Amino acid sequence: MFKNKEENLAAQEATNSSNIIGKGTIVEGNIETFGNIRIEGRVNGSVKSKSKIALGQSSFVEGNILAQNAEISGEVKGVVEVSDQLILRPSAVIKGDIVTNKLIVESGATFNGGCKMGISQKDIKIGDNGHTKPFEAKKPTTPETKTN
Repeated sequence: MFKNKEENLAAQEATNSSNIIGKGTIVEGNIETFGNIRIEGRVNGSVKSKSKIALGQSSFVEGNILAQNAEISGEVKGVVEVSDQLILRPSAVIKGDIVTNKLIVESGATFNGGCKMGISQKDIKIGDNGHTKPFEAKKPTTPETKTN
């Protein structure tokens, strides 16, 4: 009983923390945090946060993004899953699928991939490697023409 309370308290304290990966820094491997994280450098791996992920203009992430909220100004090659709100700033480049509840795309931002919105996401679990698998965009259907 006490252990669970201690774990919850530690998780709450960690949620209030902020992490920064500076410009020129390269991280090889996955990052998981309860708190906010700002990335200005390069990450070769997935980034997961129970709070907010902010990617600066100089950032590059080759891996999946999973967060409650995210603001992207850099480049991502991978699936971006945001349970609440995703903001793509003018310099954002996304090469992969997007799954989010709310999406704000500012003029100049680009993404190549599928997009699912309004989907209720499960609670983000730190230590869980279960990202949603990328989905394939449905091919556009052409209306059948009747010939007489």
